[in-house]
Amino acid sequence: MSVKVRFAPSPTGKLHVGNVRTALVNWLFAKGQGGSFVLRIDDTDLARSTAAFEQGIEDDLAWLGLTWDERYNQSKRFDRYEEAAERLKASGRLYPAYETAEELDRRRKVQLSRGLPPIYDRAALDLTDAQKAAYEAEGRRPHWRFKLEGKRVSWEDLARGHAEVDTASMSDPVLIREDGLFLYTLPSVVDDIDMAITHIIRGEDHVTNTGAQIEIFEALGAPVPGFAHMPLLVGADGAALSKRLGSLSISEMRDQGYEPIAITSHLGRIGTSDPLEVAASVQALGESFAFSKMGRSPARYDTADLDRLNAQALHALSYEAARPRLAAVNADLGETFWDVVRPNLNKFADVVEMAKIVKGPITPVIEDAAFAETALGLLPDTIDETAWSAWTGAVKAETGAKGKALFMPLRLALTGQAHGPDMAALAPLIGRETIVRRLRGETA
Repeated sequence: MSVKVRFAPSPTGKLHVGNVRTALVNWLFAKGQGGSFVLRIDDTDLARSTAAFEQGIEDDLAWLGLTWDERYNQSKRFDRYEEAAERLKASGRLYPAYETAEELDRRRKVQLSRGLPPIYDRAALDLTDAQKAAYEAEGRRPHWRFKLEGKRVSWEDLARGHAEVDTASMSDPVLIREDGLFLYTLPSVVDDIDMAITHIIRGEDHVTNTGAQIEIFEALGAPVPGFAHMPLLVGADGAALSKRLGSLSISEMRDQGYEPIAITSHLGRIGTSDPLEVAASVQALGESFAFSKMGRSPARYDTADLDRLNAQALHALSYEAARPRLAAVNADLGETFWDVVRPNLNKFADVVEMAKIVKGPITPVIEDAAFAETALGLLPDTIDETAWSAWTGAVKAETGAKGKALFMPLRLALTGQAHGPDMAALAPLIGRETIVRRLRGETA
């Protein structure tokens, strides 16, 4: 059986790390098995879905390297959902209910007060044709509920092991609203059937939904796919991450300078037994992916880990790969420059400031003019890779300064910064003429 999975985001907002992790794990599992990945846009809510958010979803996935093999819009498949609904109505599994939200709320409160579970009592199944007609005459329109069998539904979950849901403890789910809008469940099942989806991979908050969906697959006479329900993400402090996901959108992370491979390595490996290191590529992540490596505890999303992986990705970036990006920010000063500065990069944008140190202008920081003048007098005629050691040795012998008292004034004078790349490698890039001007306190 060829593996086929799907990611079905709603174009009602930006992709954030939570749903991108779902997309990523689906992609990794499929590609690791030589299978295919389907992008299915869940735009059945026509009032809230926008073309801009839909384009944003595609842009974010493409930027992360999560390319798709097939693509669909649910808004173009309403005829298939109507057909499936009619089949379920004909078999007695989809029935009309006329209660208002207020009436249902009152019933739930009564049930709770009596110590009963607040599930739907199926009163709509006892309505006569005359009662239904009376509701219609009042202007009420029915919502449509799927009649569960009330049995124990079980499956072997790729992430959780053996799983069971007792549908007798659940309310019959609403599949179609009063206004005729299909809710998520039925279109999802119909699409999974039509698109031959073999595995449904999502968060563990969908486990209960799976019991109902399996019954819908069976009611439509379709084979039931495999399932995997992953532990959810939490923050570094163990608190729920959901309320903060809006500030963790992929587009904003891209704007903040995060590398796509850092994001995919982070989301693909947190909560697993794999070391939290940058992968060579997202394809390599897929080759090493296995649900058996995934723990049962919530995965901790720590921005500090992402920052570390981002720096690691930049430190491993070759000049050839970096060159177009360097040119785009007017910072391509050659391969030697890149090799000197990349160990100090946390975000790629940092390279702009590094280039400015080399080509100027910067304002030198001279805290001791006499020390700078002495250093200038001892500056070698040729600034090559050996010059820094010889120069600082001469300055130390002349002034008695050593350690930080020796190196920091020279770094501040030559770069205007207290931290940065190795000065022995950086000094030849700056050049003797510029070094002289900076030691004199001139902006250069």
